[in-house]
Amino acid sequence: MNYSPQNPKWSGRDRFVLSNGHACALQYTMLHLAGYNISLDDLKNFRQIDSITPGHPEVGVTDGIEVSTGPLGQGISNAVGLAIAETNLAARFNKPGFKVIDNFTYVICGDGCLQEGVSGEASSLAGTLGLGKVIVLYDDNNITIDGGTDLSFTEDVLKRYEAYGWHTQSVNNGDSAEIGDMRAAVKNAQEVTDRPSMISIKTVIGYGAAKQGTAGVHGAPLGDADIKKVKADFGLNPEASFEVPAEVTSFYSEVQEKSKATYEAYETMFKAYTAAFPTESAELTRSMAGKLPEGWASKLTKYTPEDKTLATRQSSQQVLSKLVDAIPELIGGSADLTPSNLTKVEGNKLDYSKDSRDGRYIRFGVREHAMCSISNGICAYGGSVPFAATFLVFAGYALGAMRLSALSHFRVLYIYTHDSIGLGEDGPTHQPIETLISLRSIPNMTVMRPADANEVTGAYVQALENAHGPTVLALSRQGCVNLPGSSAEGVAKGAYVVEDATGPLDVVIVASGSEVQLSVSASAELKAKGVSVRVVSFPCWSLFEKQSAEYKSSVFPNGIPVLSVEAASTFGWAKYSHGSIGMTSFGASGKGPALMAHFGFSVENVVAKAQKLIETYKRAAPSLERPF
Repeated sequence: MNYSPQNPKWSGRDRFVLSNGHACALQYTMLHLAGYNISLDDLKNFRQIDSITPGHPEVGVTDGIEVSTGPLGQGISNAVGLAIAETNLAARFNKPGFKVIDNFTYVICGDGCLQEGVSGEASSLAGTLGLGKVIVLYDDNNITIDGGTDLSFTEDVLKRYEAYGWHTQSVNNGDSAEIGDMRAAVKNAQEVTDRPSMISIKTVIGYGAAKQGTAGVHGAPLGDADIKKVKADFGLNPEASFEVPAEVTSFYSEVQEKSKATYEAYETMFKAYTAAFPTESAELTRSMAGKLPEGWASKLTKYTPEDKTLATRQSSQQVLSKLVDAIPELIGGSADLTPSNLTKVEGNKLDYSKDSRDGRYIRFGVREHAMCSISNGICAYGGSVPFAATFLVFAGYALGAMRLSALSHFRVLYIYTHDSIGLGEDGPTHQPIETLISLRSIPNMTVMRPADANEVTGAYVQALENAHGPTVLALSRQGCVNLPGSSAEGVAKGAYVVEDATGPLDVVIVASGSEVQLSVSASAELKAKGVSVRVVSFPCWSLFEKQSAEYKSSVFPNGIPVLSVEAASTFGWAKYSHGSIGMTSFGASGKGPALMAHFGFSVENVVAKAQKLIETYKRAAPSLERPF
């Protein structure tokens, strides 16, 4: 492999993914020997608090770790994204004589990774796309935690991967065969450039230990006596611990010198590239640093109430069409819902495929989980900002990968449409009642539910400026008028006053998404009845939580009852409101407007609930202090 311990983020490096991340003690050891900033003391602190050697690999914690793995199937799926990014950037930036983007992505995985559905989704797409620089070494040891794989996993893996369109090979004795057999298999794989490669390597788990070949050696320590026996059998000092033999140190000193020479040769080549192609060099350097182009946000449109009423998925399409022109590293697609998500726009009209590597629209197919895991890999590579689109309810299929986006601090945009019961006839299977609160509960996950086109613009600005975490944009199928008081800037605060009262407040109505316009309409009726009402648009809980106590209290003053209105679960709203109109059951199949009325999302019900709330708190006369 090509890598640089001195510059672990060197863009010319090969990428390595340990998909079966429970084996990370091996990876940390190899990084130590190769010269990365991992000491013997770090190895001794394996799995301890605040160590740089956690129990599964975590990107951003340990130099040399490309992606966070551990949940099985994620790593091999991330690798597909790494390979997509490599081919896309190579098509954009490589010039004759200058392969500034040119690397392999290597993966080690086990039986568990290949049993997880996400790996099958991603591997199928990798075959379709002909990602010839992905090389997977499959540790085929026939053991999982429950016991032998004959309990639950008897398929012929290589035949399955052949059917996916992969190049396949076998090494029959990975424990004691000459390492040259594995080197030869990897070399063969490197020369197959039109297909990804799978190399099955037959091994015995815990080779040499008393419990070799059994599930008993999978996760439990061997014990001191067995460790000493294994060391003695392999010619090591059984009494020594954390000892690196002199011949190993000598060997890796040579490896480190070779790595240094490879890195320096690349840097020399890149300087020549910069001299010959200064514009491309500057653009590549900027994007690899995670910086967006100057002035990109100025290309976005400000909407007025006179503009056409649009579903927020439609205004998203308009915003996205400007963004793909302004931000050339924006790349992504939909899980076979392009006509519904509206993510195919003029600026990304060329599909990414084996025949058009410079395309920026990815046809992920019906593979929500793999789509999000692949997007993590695209982000991890550097130089690209990925987006992934589906219906909001199908976040449930993708949650494993989305959670890792947040843990890894990856800037991934999740463009999720059909955000409530307002989608109508598809019924409760497609109506995401619980999804918003589920996603809002994930640390470092920014969840936006914009109310109109201006808020959609603001949501995209916040998502793209957030270089250290993912963002979900929950977008409507139902139309949303452009409100007189809405603004892109207000979104940055998380919640803001979209319509205010002229006198002392009686009640605050807070809502998100399409229910903001409903709340504004209800406010007009309440004002006609002499009620003093403030309407607050609340597109993002986590952004609001970052505001000062003074700002929060200015939006939700002490002593004033608050009614929340959102066509989703009421869970969590009690922090901000004293009463809620929301969903406490699954939805139903019917016309969107009829469903909204049926479940209480009507002007009449909002007016009635607001009046009842005012009277309730007048009688109770509580302090109504806010919890923030």
